[in-house]
Amino acid sequence: MSDHFITISRVGLCAGAIAVTLVTAQPATAQGIDTSFFVTGAGIGNGGNLGGLAGADNQCQTLAQAAGAGAKTWRAYLSTQPVDGQPAINARDRIGAGPWKNAKGAVVAKDVAELHGSNNLSKQTSLSEKGEVINGRGDTPNRHDVLTGSQPDGTAFAAGEDRTCKNWTSSVQGAAMVGHIDRIGLDDQPPAKSWNTSHPSRGPDGGCSQADLKTTGGDGLLYCFATN
Repeated sequence: MSDHFITISRVGLCAGAIAVTLVTAQPATAQGIDTSFFVTGAGIGNGGNLGGLAGADNQCQTLAQAAGAGAKTWRAYLSTQPVDGQPAINARDRIGAGPWKNAKGAVVAKDVAELHGSNNLSKQTSLSEKGEVINGRGDTPNRHDVLTGSQPDGTAFAAGEDRTCKNWTSSVQGAAMVGHIDRIGLDDQPPAKSWNTSHPSRGPDGGCSQADLKTTGGDGLLYCFATN
């Protein structure tokens, strides 16, 4: 379909002259250009095995590109734990300085401190790259769990108990810390309302398979932030 349309107006009754004006339509991706935060509308589909941080970042970048925001550099909000001499990586250190806006133009946080404090994240603002609300508790299916592997302040967990599905390389062993998009859980305690640290994944396979993620109300979704 053409990106242009024609308007016709009669400018002289006697002469019967017609003025033809070519008007350029707004591109469908205009809204996406300003987007700097979204929740992935689709998971990679391999449980906690995201292909490491690089694979997760690629998922954010790919979905942003399809939504018209691919000119920015996108990072997944994920931490990794120290292992085999490699230091931990903190999710809060990967996502730039802010501010971050969703696909509807609402600011979800002005900087890293606000993101981990009194932010504007909720079911209504944690939109997908397409600007869509993602199913939460009470919806079918519930998809409100988002992979983070992070503590409330956005830092990594210490070595020991796995909270990152082997640093996002396993769909078999370990578990993943998740947050709730809608900030609603089984009770009214702070973890249930946390966007980034609600509970570890669990299920019949242990916690990192795609089936496990769905068991606790997830789908392997990610928070994506533009760093620039």
